[in-house]
This record gives sequence, structure tokens and C-alpha cells, in this order.
Amino acid sequence: MQKTTKPIWHTLRVGRFSFKQDRRMLPVFGVLLLLGIAILVTSVSYGDFDISPLDVLKTILGMDTGNSRHELVVFTFRLPRILVAFLVGSALSVSGTILQGITRNPLADPGILGVTAGASLAAVATIVWFDVPIEWLPFVAFGGALLMALTIFAVAWKGGSAPVRLILVGVGLGAVATALTNLMLVFGEINAVQEATVWLAGSVYGSNWQHVQTLVVWLIVLLTISILMARQLNTLGLGDDTARGLGLRVELQRVLLLAVSVALAAVAVAVAGTIGFVGLVAPHIARRLVGPSHEGLIPTAALLGGVLLMLADLIGRWVISPSELPVGVVAAMIGAPYFAYLLYQTRNK
Repeated sequence: MQKTTKPIWHTLRVGRFSFKQDRRMLPVFGVLLLLGIAILVTSVSYGDFDISPLDVLKTILGMDTGNSRHELVVFTFRLPRILVAFLVGSALSVSGTILQGITRNPLADPGILGVTAGASLAAVATIVWFDVPIEWLPFVAFGGALLMALTIFAVAWKGGSAPVRLILVGVGLGAVATALTNLMLVFGEINAVQEATVWLAGSVYGSNWQHVQTLVVWLIVLLTISILMARQLNTLGLGDDTARGLGLRVELQRVLLLAVSVALAAVAVAVAGTIGFVGLVAPHIARRLVGPSHEGLIPTAALLGGVLLMLADLIGRWVISPSELPVGVVAAMIGAPYFAYLLYQTRNK
């Protein structure tokens, strides 16, 4: 009697839309969700004023804990920064997932196209050279990222936007932007340079509910667009010629997906500064967990990236307590070895 194998895919239909997902996606998503909740509660409970995990849960759920200070500590000082870390990690992860899809390069991340370098250049210029209120910094960083993306696309355009040209031009212009940023740090006024250096390190310190609200609004829109365009992203992964043969308008879809990726990276950098490697590591791990189909890969990478950055923030607060390491530094310490491992794997294939 011939054995039948259970298909690894199932199709989820929502109205007119259908999404192909690996059967591993739901259990993996559930495990990551529980892990994220555990890290969030642990992170909220840890600090100079310790709160038990049970009291953290009661406070978040609006239940009385018998201590009036719990609500102040949880909702004013700790929960906003942890949620910002989660949302920033999600945005960078989805941005990296899209970039790896449209460039067909497993080592792509939001920094490879110079997007974060453009945001950093604009923000540092604002801090060091111009008398602009600090409240405008997120908008300046966002504008710098978008301007850099448009410049890269214009320079790389040659009858089309080939992935290799986008990467090469992005690396080149990103290096120029980084050099200009370093030049401003060398010749700027010392107090402004210190402030800019802290921002460049990537930090969620001082985050508030306004930052959370801003990120939530952007992510709802951009993640929805990303998931709805997942099928086009799958088709682009087959190669330009095959995608055109299947009726896909390759250049239009690549531009739209690149715009979504840039917007995700820009809003993350604008709120938390430059944080590297999350957009590289999270998509890779998610792809191993749930397969290459972007319908399941995008939400899994978003959740995984958020969990990783929450963990990085907790480690940064714990390792040199009562001081703390910026979350961008901890993310680099985690991501750099994994990047070296990916390079080693790529070389030996």
C-alpha cells in the first residue's frame, strides 16, 4: 500500500485574497508569541524598582496590586520603551525580508541600500549644524531615508532597476553618506556631537507613548501592504524573465515594494536611531522556521524581529546595571557573529 505524504502547504482565504502558508507557520507563530510575552513581562519587571511578573500582568490588565507605584513604573517608564523596541524590530525585520526578496540576495538588509545611512546623515546634520527642535528629528531622519532611496533608484536606473545595480549603488552612496556623517562628528560642537553619537548607537531610552502610537499607525498600514504584496514578492524571486512571463509588471512591483521597505526602515531609524543586523538575522531565522513563502514569512519575521530586539534591550539594561548599553550595540553583538556564519555558509555552498 502506497503511503501518502501530508502537504506542507495550506491556503488561507480572506475575502478575495488567498495566502499560501507553510503548515509550520501557526505553531511557530504561537511559540514566538508566548516567548515574546514572557520577555515583555520579564523586561517590565526588571529594573531599579523590581516588580514581580505577576504584579506586572495584573497592572497591565488593570487589576489592583496593592501598590500605587506599579502603574506609574509600568505604564510611564518601562512598557512604552519595550513596545517601541518590539515595533522597531518588527519594522526592520519586514524591511529586510522585502529587500532580500526583491534583490534575491540573502545578505541584504535595510543598511545595504544606504537607507539607514541617509537617515543618519540627515539626523546628525540636524543635531550638529542646525538649530532645529529635537522633536523634528524623526521627520528629518525619515526625509533623509526617502531622499537617499530616490537617489539610489535614479542612479541605478538603466532601462530598469536590476537588483545587482541597486545593491552596488546603495553600498556606494551609503558609504558616502557615512563618510559625511563622520566628518560632521569630527568638526561639530562637542555637546552636539555627544548627542548625535548616542542617537547613532541606536537606543529606545526615553521612548514614550507618542512614539508607540506613531509606530503602530505606520506599521498597520505598511505591514498590511507587505502581506498583500507577498505573492508578487514570491514571483519576483523566480527571476525577472520568469516574472514577466507570468504577467507581472516587474519594475512597477519592485518600485512599490522598495518604497514599502524604505518606509519601514525609515520610520524605525527615525524613532530609535541606527540599529543594524536585525533586518538581516530575523528574516533568515524565520525562513528556516516557516519556509520561503512570503505570505507566512513576513508576519513570522515581524514577530521574530520584535522579540529579538526586546531581548536585546533587556540584555542591554541587565549586563552593566545600573547603567545600560544601547540596544543597537547589543543587536550588533548578537547579529555580527550570525552574519559571519552566513558568509561562511555562502562561501562553502
